[in-house]
Amino acid sequence: MEKLPGKLPNDFAELVHRGVESDVLDYKAALCWTKMTRQAKGKIVRHCLALANTKGGCIVIGVGEDSSGHPSLYTGLSREQVHSFDPTTVGQFVNRYVEPPIEFTIERPVVDGKRYAIFVVRPFRSLPHVCTSGIEGELQTGVFYIRTPDASSRPAYRAIEMQMLIQRALRNQREELGRMLRGILYESRLATETDNASEFKAALANATVFFKRRQNPPRNVPSLLVNLTVTPPRYHSEAFSLSALRRAVDAALPSLPTPEFLDSDEIRKAYVTNTSLRALSRRGRRMWQLFKSGMFHYIAYLPVPEHELDFTLLVRKIAEAYRFLGRLYAELGYAEELLSISFTLENTENVRLLLPHKPRAKFLCRIPKIAIEMSRSAADLASGEAAHAARMTAEIAERFNISDQYLQNLPEMIDDYLEQR
Repeated sequence: MEKLPGKLPNDFAELVHRGVESDVLDYKAALCWTKMTRQAKGKIVRHCLALANTKGGCIVIGVGEDSSGHPSLYTGLSREQVHSFDPTTVGQFVNRYVEPPIEFTIERPVVDGKRYAIFVVRPFRSLPHVCTSGIEGELQTGVFYIRTPDASSRPAYRAIEMQMLIQRALRNQREELGRMLRGILYESRLATETDNASEFKAALANATVFFKRRQNPPRNVPSLLVNLTVTPPRYHSEAFSLSALRRAVDAALPSLPTPEFLDSDEIRKAYVTNTSLRALSRRGRRMWQLFKSGMFHYIAYLPVPEHELDFTLLVRKIAEAYRFLGRLYAELGYAEELLSISFTLENTENVRLLLPHKPRAKFLCRIPKIAIEMSRSAADLASGEAAHAARMTAEIAERFNISDQYLQNLPEMIDDYLEQR
C-alpha cells in the first residue's frame, strides 16, 4: 500500500512533484471550476467517489501531462483559477451526486512560486459512497466507484470488489459501535457533560483573569497579548486525571536548543490545581494550563520593541506550538475528533512585522486584534505539524498585509527549525 506523506498529505511539494498517479493520487492540468463543463466537474466527482471508497487520497489540480503522458508539467494555477475552487461551492456540487456526503477539503498551497488546488479526500467512515444522480459519460446512478492500483476511477463490478467494500463498511461500523459503547460506559463516571462551549469559555475567562492579576506587561516596552486555546468537541469536567495530564505534557515537549514556546524548566515547575495542570513563568511573562476537560490554554505578553514583531520569532513560536499540540493530543488519546484551535493577538494596530530579508519593508497591521479560528483532528495535528504551522503563520502574516510571495518557503523554514536538535 502506497502511503501519502504522513497520515494526510501535508508535504505538498512532495505531493505535487511525485509525478506518478496511483490508487491514492490523481493529477489534473490547470482548471477553473467556474468555467468547467458539467461533464468535467462530473469527472472530479467520480475521482472523489473512487478515492473515498478505497483508501482516500488526493487530486492535484495544476499538473499537466507531458508528451509521454507523465504528469510533469508544473504549470500551477492562476489566481482566478485557484480561487475558483471554493470549498463550499465545490462541496455542494460534489455531494449533490453522492450519498452519504464525501468528506474532503481543498488545500491551496504555493509550491515553487506556483499555486495549486489539492482535493484531500478521506476514506468513508461507515457506509461506502454511492452515486445518486448521473452525468452523461461520467457518472452512473446507483454505482459504487473505486480507485484501482493502475490509477483508474471506475465502477466496482467484480464480486470481490463489492465484497471488500462491504467488509470495510462492516469493520468501520464495528469500530464505531465500539467507540459508542466506550463512550456510554465512560459517561457514567463523568461529573458533567455538555455539548456547548459555555464551560470552556468560563474556564478560559477565569484563567485570563488569574494571569492578568499576576503578570504585567514589560515596562516601557509595547507588548502584544497572545492567546492560544485548543478545545475538544465536547466538555467533560473529568475527562482526564491530573497525573495523566502531567504524563502527556512531559511526553509532548519538543526537544529544541532554544525553545520559544515552552521549555523544560516550566514543565518541571508546573503544579496542579483542582481542575488543571498549570505553569506560570514570570521570566517568560506567560502561563499555560492543561485542563482535566482536555482544553489547553496558553497566554503570554510578547514584547514588540519599537512596535516591531520579528517574523522569525513568530514562525518559531507557532512551529513549536503545533509540534507540542500534535504530540500532546496524541498522548491524550485523541484521534479523529475535531479540535477547535483559537489564536488571538491583541494590541496589534500599527505594529510592523519585520522580515529578516526585508528589514525596511513596511508590513503594517491596521487592526487592534488578530483572531484566527481553525478546526483540525488530532491525527492531522500529529501528522502535519509543519503544514498547519505554516498555514497559521501565513494567516497571521496576512493581517500585516504581506503578499504571498514572501510566504512561499514557510513549510521548509518550519521543517528546518523543527529538525534542530
